Amino acid sequence: MSKIDALCISKVKGTPKGPVSQAEFRAGHGIVGDAHAGPGHRQVSLLAAEDIAVARKKLPCLKDGAFAENVITSGVELAGLGLGSRIRIGRGVELSVTQIGKVCHKPCKISQATGECIMPKLGLFARVESPGLVRPGDAVEILQAIPPATFQAVVLTISDRCAAGQAEDTAGPATAELLRAGLGAHIYRPEVLPDDRRKIVDRLTHYCDGHTIDIVATVGGTGFSPSDVTPEATAEVIERPTPGLDEAMRAESMKKTPRAMLSRAGSGIRGRTLIVNLPGSLRGAIENLQAILPALPHGLAKLRGDKSDCGL
Repeated sequence: MSKIDALCISKVKGTPKGPVSQAEFRAGHGIVGDAHAGPGHRQVSLLAAEDIAVARKKLPCLKDGAFAENVITSGVELAGLGLGSRIRIGRGVELSVTQIGKVCHKPCKISQATGECIMPKLGLFARVESPGLVRPGDAVEILQAIPPATFQAVVLTISDRCAAGQAEDTAGPATAELLRAGLGAHIYRPEVLPDDRRKIVDRLTHYCDGHTIDIVATVGGTGFSPSDVTPEATAEVIERPTPGLDEAMRAESMKKTPRAMLSRAGSGIRGRTLIVNLPGSLRGAIENLQAILPALPHGLAKLRGDKSDCGL
């Protein structure tokens, strides 16, 4: 039976979590009374009891909550859940998976004692989508399982007019559909942003740092207009440029129109996430994405850590 083994909270940040007899889950917030609850994407953390049991063989004194987990499950294959997977716990609480593992900036006491902390690799983080009261022993049901091997994509439409509701966004949805069909990607989130450099930088950084997103495709803001600042925002965020993608996209568009040489679209890597700028027109976005689509599976696999030969 898939069930909740324990529920844990900490009332003050920086202190260990401890078990509680019940927990109130609030939509868009997390567990009421837990110091780490809030509006972000890491509202609730989950670990499998089976993984904790393995860690206890090295450190028998480990208590529930020692890894800063909120929810301990048993009989649930958490390792088989990727971003966007949906879980029901108790009678009505629904969670959506928003992050797999986390980056530990310094070794914790557990990793020092056992040589490894399991939360960075095996923990899941989730957003509370529907509220309710949960108790240990309550059932756990997987409503939708998206395999971790599925590429995760975010599509950001950059347009003052679309953001203001003055124009319909057609290029963003078409880009998302092509990523689904051509890359087999799960669209973690589509968003529409104004042509505001700081807001673009903020959202790019948000999705690259921590979410385990494979690719962020921006649509729009790549031309000569004074408001076109997507390439500048992208350059501010990326750590490694990927000029081959830019060259391939412009070369393909040049077959259709000489105006393609006016595109300032860029691309690059931040952490393990690829950012690609696409034009704001429906035709331009699709043409550019189709030009690089054949190479993306291999490139994204490399970002995930694939060590196979590139075969160039």
